[in-house]
Amino acid sequence: MTLETVTLWRPVGPEELALIRDAGMRAFPSRLPGQPIFYPVVTEEYAVKIARDWNVRDSGAGYVTRFEVRADFLARYPVEEAGGRAHREYWIPAEDLDSFNAAIVGTIEVTHEFG
Repeated sequence: MTLETVTLWRPVGPEELALIRDAGMRAFPSRLPGQPIFYPVVTEEYAVKIARDWNVRDSGAGYVTRFEVRADFLARYPVEEAGGRAHREYWIPAEDLDSFNAAIVGTIEVTHEFG
């Protein structure tokens, strides 16, 4: 039996990337107060746009991460549209992030860097 996974992307700034590296590239850091939802996105193009256009502006650098998540875990969350069909993402409540991290298969990879 093959484990089904879904490829997701997450645009991050340098501080979040440092925390991901501290976790051995296997987990995303806990949300900060005022961040009730974790937003992984469903397309690389959307992640690139956020990393390049927003993360660079806000923190001087932007990175796109790619990772695999167990499909059975993601099945409990709908894909949400954040302002249009090209902007699709999952909305994972902060209290579910530990379970989300446990559902990551393999490691988190950096696929793009912007500065």
